[in-house]
Amino acid sequence: MDRLEAYRRIVQKLLQEYSQIPYAHGKIDQELVFDKERDHYELLSIGWEGARRIHHSVIHIDIRGDKVWLQQDNTDAAIAEELVERGIPKTDIVLGFQPEHRRPYTGYAVA
Repeated sequence: MDRLEAYRRIVQKLLQEYSQIPYAHGKIDQELVFDKERDHYELLSIGWEGARRIHHSVIHIDIRGDKVWLQQDNTDAAIAEELVERGIPKTDIVLGFQPEHRRPYTGYAVA
């Protein structure tokens, strides 16, 4: 199997699993957004918590070139570590939410 195709499957499966975790309170739906043509994958929380509107990016991952870019991780889990455990090497994961000058110190790819 092609390496990037394996990465796509890993990312999609991870997000599908996280989408099954119910929101703790409020009427919140978990919505998966997979743009397979542009390699954009996102898990959103959407709904209402009382009178407060919720529209929140929980996890956002893009595949750019040959790297997996973790753009957002609003979980209590370490999504980057889960990606590694599932078979994506640290050298192929960019922590996009980290400023460029900090990335060399993260233990993950710079870009």
